[in-house]
Amino acid sequence: MSVNDDSLKPVVATIVGIALFSAMDAVMKSASIAIGAYSAYLLRCMIGFCMIAPIWWWRTRKMPARSVMKVHIKRGIVVAFMGWTFFGALVRLPLAEAIAVSFIAPLITLYLAALILGEKIERRAILGALLGLGGVIVIVGGRIGRERLNEDSLVGLTLVTVSALLFAWNLILQRQQALVSSPEEAGTFQNGVAALTLLAGAPFLLVMPPAPVWGELFAGAFLAVTALLFLTWAYARSETQRLVPIEYTGFLWASLFGWLYFGEQVRGATIVGAALIVAGCWIAARRKRPEQSAL
Repeated sequence: MSVNDDSLKPVVATIVGIALFSAMDAVMKSASIAIGAYSAYLLRCMIGFCMIAPIWWWRTRKMPARSVMKVHIKRGIVVAFMGWTFFGALVRLPLAEAIAVSFIAPLITLYLAALILGEKIERRAILGALLGLGGVIVIVGGRIGRERLNEDSLVGLTLVTVSALLFAWNLILQRQQALVSSPEEAGTFQNGVAALTLLAGAPFLLVMPPAPVWGELFAGAFLAVTALLFLTWAYARSETQRLVPIEYTGFLWASLFGWLYFGEQVRGATIVGAALIVAGCWIAARRKRPEQSAL
């Protein structure tokens, strides 16, 4: 049930969740390179289900209603293909660039929120999303010309674009799911349904990982489940249009992890773009103060 929390708690929870997801992306990129995006994502979902399902069952001990189950199934299927295409893109693109391109999703989500959820799009939400997108354009534009786009890169860009479109739909479903289920229930069925959806291709695509990759998969599953708990809690307490622009902070986290683990340098364009992203998130997250009646 929605709480309509106007404090900064949902915003902070969203930032933490995105940071954890960005760390998961870095771990999963390594695993996807080793065994392929399909195998890495399928096994991560299966491990995540095993982690969160016992907690959900211990707390509720009952299955969700049929109407709620429909939302779980729909989101699980969307997430299955969203994750598979995204990790497929990570194998072919640098982490920061892949996440940057995926930021077309929040703009799409603002309009889907109005269409599907009936939310009224406020001017500052649109301005925040545009500023964030502008920041991404500045960052990516600063790198154009230094690297040639080969066929593999074009495939990666196509995959991340498809993933971004699915991600936009996922954000709407996340809001719907958060209003009717607990974070533990959402995490259980997201991982479970996604794993069952992907399992159909296992006889043809599954590659069993060596021991070191299992460690990355467990780490990725733990980070993903924890991030999902934070985000589900946040989306149950605040409107989609308020939280969606904060997705842009994912690029900041990706840049940080890229620097820490891959030695990527932060250039001037990245700093300027980051400033625009932060400004956009701040504007979109602001709430109007209640008008006081004249005495």
